[in-house]
Amino acid sequence: MQKPSIPKGTRDFSPLVTARRNYIFDTIRSVFKIYGFQPIETPAMENLSTLMGKYGEEGDKLLFKVLNSGDFLKEVDEELLSSRDANKVAPKISEKGLRYDLTVPFARFVVQYRNDITFPFRRYQIQPVWRADRPQKGRYREFYQCDADMIGSDSLLNEAELLMMADEVFKRLGLGIVIKLNNRKILAGLAEMIGHPDKLIDITTAIDKLDKIGLDAVKSELAERGLSSDAITALDPVFSLNGSTNEKISGLKNLLIDSEIGLKGIAEMEAVLEYVKASEITSEIEFDLTLARGLNYYTGAIIEIKATDVAIGSISGGGRYDNLTGIFGLDGVSGVGISFGADRIYDVMEQTNKFPEQLGSQTKVMISNFGPEEEKKALSLIMKLRKEGIASEIYPDQSKLKKQLNFANARSIPFVIIIGEDEIQNNYVTLKSMQEGTQEKFFDASDLIERLKKD
Repeated sequence: MQKPSIPKGTRDFSPLVTARRNYIFDTIRSVFKIYGFQPIETPAMENLSTLMGKYGEEGDKLLFKVLNSGDFLKEVDEELLSSRDANKVAPKISEKGLRYDLTVPFARFVVQYRNDITFPFRRYQIQPVWRADRPQKGRYREFYQCDADMIGSDSLLNEAELLMMADEVFKRLGLGIVIKLNNRKILAGLAEMIGHPDKLIDITTAIDKLDKIGLDAVKSELAERGLSSDAITALDPVFSLNGSTNEKISGLKNLLIDSEIGLKGIAEMEAVLEYVKASEITSEIEFDLTLARGLNYYTGAIIEIKATDVAIGSISGGGRYDNLTGIFGLDGVSGVGISFGADRIYDVMEQTNKFPEQLGSQTKVMISNFGPEEEKKALSLIMKLRKEGIASEIYPDQSKLKKQLNFANARSIPFVIIIGEDEIQNNYVTLKSMQEGTQEKFFDASDLIERLKKD
């Protein structure tokens, strides 16, 4: 007999967990809507040509590739197969892959349906993504992203709106956060400053790991990526920048005095921070020069959000991408977006006990079942309850009351309507509160409905 199991890095969700996850999704979705974002969906699978080369070298390695249907080895040269070179064989047997994120598919969507979209276009998307990562606490191979993007506008007001929206989302979820900001142009300026503008991706990839592996390990990686010792040493003033945001920016202006792109990045950062000052954002905002995010398509603002009460990595992130659609043939269309990691948000909320208690059950009232006559009355009553929006169910089997009450307790159903022999003869029902242990008699269905709506 085969032992039931699921792939590593994936999970099943119980009714309680699913209800809690839906609470997160519904909260995020409600904020997306009030900020004017429209929903879209894209398929789980994309052509590999759409995905490859968009996430950096490490990202490409984490793409799940889907084998071609049928005899996928038929057209592969025997010599190529015998070489056992996975990088050369893979394109021959796989043309599709599971999406790595929602941003690149969104860029493809924008280009494909450009004539049907009104720009600037605001979209939100809540769907699963897949990454062939090593499963560990807080890191999964299948997980949901909740994305919101504005595309077709260069305005930095959009960055500020995303920060306002993030602040509102986490305020509604009851989570304390710190919003970290940087700008890819500033990082490009640093690459120029040390004489390696061609090594921007290498520099950002290494710097992005600073919190995880430490300064010495970052320097070692930079050396492995071809940076000279003088160039690495030239970054020391960057790593030692401290103080307030204004002090860090002032220090950067001196370091990047000869870098046009670096100064432009600083100007953009200052503009976004001015917008933030004018808003009612209450979350802490921190300028973090080491924030790089390893995705190649970012060109401007970089956003990362961390929980203040649980050490779990980022729970949200995003940034500006100036020409992602250009890859698909539509140049000059800038976008900016943010993604909420629902799974990590769940873990934080669980550890900090932030979920509402009433999420334990979707059913508000259960009607007992003692026999055929009682069933008929129960069916008539339950239709009235459901028409009034009261979530209700009938115990399906004719059983003793104790067994039915135990079932209601196990399901965290707050009320049980008892319809027994005496209730049938005298034309009333008994409402039992499972929490209080009290019982009330109701002769009129409308009075019963009014009572249930109060709780």
